[in-house]
Amino acid sequence: MSCAHHSQPKPAAEANIDSYASFISMANAQSEPQRLLWVLARAELPNGYTETQHQHFLQGNGGALEPVLCVDKLPSEVADFASLVAESVQTGVDWDIAFVASMSGRAGIAPNSDEAIQPLRLMLNKIQSGIIAEFLTFNKQGELVSLS
Repeated sequence: MSCAHHSQPKPAAEANIDSYASFISMANAQSEPQRLLWVLARAELPNGYTETQHQHFLQGNGGALEPVLCVDKLPSEVADFASLVAESVQTGVDWDIAFVASMSGRAGIAPNSDEAIQPLRLMLNKIQSGIIAEFLTFNKQGELVSLS
């Protein structure tokens, strides 16, 4: 799996996407072929956490999201969310939230993995800086989640 060309990733949350299936459908419906950019993150307690933060975290709330894996895929390679989860299991890296954006191809040709390197890095930097509103986020069950 790789982590992020000279263009910036296009936020995936630009339209009315209400499920993973609608996201893949929208990616496939674009005028140019898409490459999907994924950053998988694990929830962790932040440095210097308080006892209250610790209790909330143990209850499945709060924490900080630490990116642990980056990957780029064609929509056909992750037509269903289970295929993304299955591939991630093979890495042995656990994660809680998947951030996704897309990048458009040109002249009917999808971007390749080499072209995805820089946009993935930009995406990773944004996530590490807490700039996450422009990305779609899915939990491990493939459900859209809203992070605040």
